[in-house]
Amino acid sequence: MLTIPLSWFLLVGAGLFSIGLYGALARRNAIAVLMAIELLLNAVNINLIAFNRYITPLQVTGQVFAIFVLAIAAAEAAVGLALFIAIYRTRDTVILEEFDLLKG
Repeated sequence: MLTIPLSWFLLVGAGLFSIGLYGALARRNAIAVLMAIELLLNAVNINLIAFNRYITPLQVTGQVFAIFVLAIAAAEAAVGLALFIAIYRTRDTVILEEFDLLKG
């Protein structure tokens, strides 16, 4: 049976992380930035599970950490979307450069 080497998982994770980082830094739309952050977290999950499979395959620590990261990502998305909906209702925009609620 052929197995996929660890380096392939790491390359996929690095690619997803790079795409997510570019999206988080280059986008102006708040929803697109949230989606890019989700890509970052999914890249971390791929690496966690890949390292778990290749380093300690009999333990489930990588899967437990990945589930924890998924729960944090779901909470982050829910809170972020709630904030952006509230801001959209008052400002009629989700462009990050126009969020100046804390300015005096």
